[in-house]
Amino acid sequence: MAYDRYIAICRPLHYGTLLGTRACVRMAAAAWASGFLNALLHTANTFSIPLCQGNVLDQFFCEIPQILKLSCSHSYLREVGLLVVSVGLGWGCFIFIVLSYVQIFRAVLRMPSEQGRHKAFSMCLPHLAVVSLFISTAVFAYLKPPSISSPALDLVVAVVYSVVPPAVNPLLYSMRNKEIKDALRKLIQLLPVQ
Repeated sequence: MAYDRYIAICRPLHYGTLLGTRACVRMAAAAWASGFLNALLHTANTFSIPLCQGNVLDQFFCEIPQILKLSCSHSYLREVGLLVVSVGLGWGCFIFIVLSYVQIFRAVLRMPSEQGRHKAFSMCLPHLAVVSLFISTAVFAYLKPPSISSPALDLVVAVVYSVVPPAVNPLLYSMRNKEIKDALRKLIQLLPVQ
């Protein structure tokens, strides 16, 4: 999405050439393949870790850090290595998104038209909001100090970062639609104010 926004705003005349069907299929295939490979490596490695503290997790999801807490050997070091690789890939994507948006904002701020800037920002901000929500909750989930960790908090944070961004995504993108805005405005006016 960041690359799509970058091309649409910074190189609009080349949009059809740079983001044709073939390019979109390649990017989607690369994302799916890398996600599948990453999940496959983690799953295979996680199932090979011997568990000595039972196999019951106090979690809604079967997340790797929770499984590693049940491990009784040093074989979890392989999984830690895979987690480091995954974090590296995640940082690479994050840096790509940040650099794309830096270029986008530089181009938008150079636009002479107020209407053009507003349209460009309204096109970018929903994606940026969803990405920020996902990253901030995921960072909190995995980098919070153990002193504030509790099973209930871990469960809430895991649900928030895995359910809320996909649920909010269509809502944020549809808010650009005038009919949706008008319908939402009418709905809010119908609510009783206390």
